[in-house]
Amino acid sequence: MTKKKTIHDFCDMKARGEKIAFLTAYDYPTAQFAQAAGLDMLLVGDSLGMCVYGYSGTVPVTMEQCIGHAEAVRRGAPDTFIVGDMPFMSYQTSCEVAVENAGRFLKEAGADAIKLEGGVRVASRIKAIVDAGIVVMGHIGLTPQSSGQLGGHKVQGRTLESARMVVLDALAVQDAGAHMVLLEAIPPEVGAYITRALSIPVLAIGAGVDCDGQLLIVADVTGQFQTFTPKFVKKYCDVAGMVTGAMRDYVAEVKAQAFPAEEHCYHMLEGEEEKFRAEFA
Repeated sequence: MTKKKTIHDFCDMKARGEKIAFLTAYDYPTAQFAQAAGLDMLLVGDSLGMCVYGYSGTVPVTMEQCIGHAEAVRRGAPDTFIVGDMPFMSYQTSCEVAVENAGRFLKEAGADAIKLEGGVRVASRIKAIVDAGIVVMGHIGLTPQSSGQLGGHKVQGRTLESARMVVLDALAVQDAGAHMVLLEAIPPEVGAYITRALSIPVLAIGAGVDCDGQLLIVADVTGQFQTFTPKFVKKYCDVAGMVTGAMRDYVAEVKAQAFPAEEHCYHMLEGEEEKFRAEFA
């Protein structure tokens, strides 16, 4: 059995240049697969809004949904470090609300840390949650919950001014006491600079290979999510094609009465079939 990693392990990995493998998970079976595959860390992301519930974005996702999925992931991966994602409006209104909701991930779902979006603007929330004794991962760059203010799901840091804002956000996250930070959809040179500048582990989702680790959405990795594919995604298999093909085969066999076959059927005990036929002939 592999020992569950801690934030100290991730800091040690950064120090020695060992990359952190990070993936989302939303359910018990996927969490089992992830732990068996050796993932260092799992995120129960609010991306479940699109990947599980079919929402157009992450804004409708609730705390109850995130907690429920985090509980399932914890059961499936008891020896893996799990991060719960704070959904929209679960931390923006006040530090007190932020701390209460962050604590729910630990108390109700057994998560090891929480993630929240924003840099300078949420520094006070990060500090309050850290002061409550909770491990925090910041999330800067493209922040989907506030993508409306960014003009949509657009790459950040492509101009000097924009890159400077991302760097300032990264420094604010670290100064507020966050233990890790996730960079989303920024140029690799900006990601590399931030990784060197910060003492905490820097994870990337579309931020270049020089960061301390990489995150992808599990439904993108497996080819299950078909609505769109970001530039930074690599599909490692085609689950959608495999499952659709299996379902087509099932439909064809049902229509042709090829399923169920003899080996899929139960039989009455010896001598009982004759009695049944006699009574119900």
